[in-house]
Amino acid sequence: MKRAGTEILKLRALRGALAPHSAIPVRWRASARATRVSLRICPREAEVVVTLPQPISRRAGIALIREHEAWVIDKLSRLSPPLDFAPGAALPLGGVPHVIRHEPRRRGGPFLEGGAVVVTGARAFLRRRVADFLRAEAQRRIARLAHPHAVALGVTPRAIRVKDPRSRWGSCAPDGTLAFSWRLVMAPEWVADYVVAHEVAHMRELNHSPRFWALLDGLTPHREAAVEWLRAEGPALLRVG
Repeated sequence: MKRAGTEILKLRALRGALAPHSAIPVRWRASARATRVSLRICPREAEVVVTLPQPISRRAGIALIREHEAWVIDKLSRLSPPLDFAPGAALPLGGVPHVIRHEPRRRGGPFLEGGAVVVTGARAFLRRRVADFLRAEAQRRIARLAHPHAVALGVTPRAIRVKDPRSRWGSCAPDGTLAFSWRLVMAPEWVADYVVAHEVAHMRELNHSPRFWALLDGLTPHREAAVEWLRAEGPALLRVG
């Protein structure tokens, strides 16, 4: 039986949250490490992700979705609408909305000007140029945030990389390579600073022991507030682009 991939399931809408018999995308993940069937919502793709341990078939996953149907529909209905990179779109940058302004006759860019992200050149390249700009801006801002935390702990990251993971905001590899979601550039700086501090602290304590949390609390006073912000507002950042 097929065990991986994406298909459309029909879930009955409850309390008008979604249109009756709305088509819900379900992505199947086969996992040799999982010990039970599980499901989660992927805000980025607006889909249900079902993890199936080997050799469990999709039948068990469908049963789990049906069992938690109300929860699935509620979570999907609460997702923010997608925000595309298009002229006139209000793009958050450092927690502050910046309008994407297309000025094809100007040179250079994209660049920030008067609360806007100015994109030059042909319209056909606007989306890619905004995406490249945000990644570069994220790389620059995250490196700037990481430096004082690394100095405070006496560590030196092997590399700082910007990626686009589906769910994680940051990670620290055993070799000292730090990786972050470029989407952090859209969050308020104090939120991004918490994530950066969290991963830098892992260079000293690659765990979540009391020693790790003590190190982290010495780097940032925003842990609880930042975690709550990411829980409440983070899914909307995954809908951008």
